[in-house]
Amino acid sequence: MTEPHNNALSELPPEYEDEDGQVKIFGFWIFLAAELVLFSCLFATYLVYLDRTAGGPTGSEIFEYPGVIIQTFLLLTSSFTSSIGIFELRRRNKNRLLIWMAITLLLGLAFLGMEINEFITYVEEGVSISTSAYWSSFYILVGTHGAHVTFGIFWMSTVLVHLLREGINATTSRKIFIASLYWHFLDAVWIFILTAVYLIGGGL
Repeated sequence: MTEPHNNALSELPPEYEDEDGQVKIFGFWIFLAAELVLFSCLFATYLVYLDRTAGGPTGSEIFEYPGVIIQTFLLLTSSFTSSIGIFELRRRNKNRLLIWMAITLLLGLAFLGMEINEFITYVEEGVSISTSAYWSSFYILVGTHGAHVTFGIFWMSTVLVHLLREGINATTSRKIFIASLYWHFLDAVWIFILTAVYLIGGGL
């Protein structure tokens, strides 16, 4: 009876192979729930101030939609490459895992660079965080997401260095999986930002 039990354990994904990993992954889901509450409050604030432009420019007058579409493509693609990375993790293919997660990081960096450039452009056009309640809520919401992306890039980079040094084991597998969960969460939040800020707030 012992052998089938061991076989069942061996079929578990590497990030779930030990109890410590299972507990920490569960704990991270709870953390994401708290993050969801944070972003829900920011979305609610943005929607409340949607028309509070103090006579200044509206989103539809300022937003640069081609750039937003490219940003969305970059982030959605990075989520896809992250998923392929997890697939390679479960195949225990270290080299391909590193490649796909490195591509994910590059796409994330490109997204972040475009977002920073977007903010700089808006400020140059006379729209800053102090322009109106609407623009304050815009910068806080989108900027908070950007800060999370920045943290995610640094976090995933350190995890990949750990993976490069130690290879695929229970600890590195769990860290890669949790970092990927975080990245998917940011991708989902961006979809809501695209809808609430650029489509609804932009008047499309």
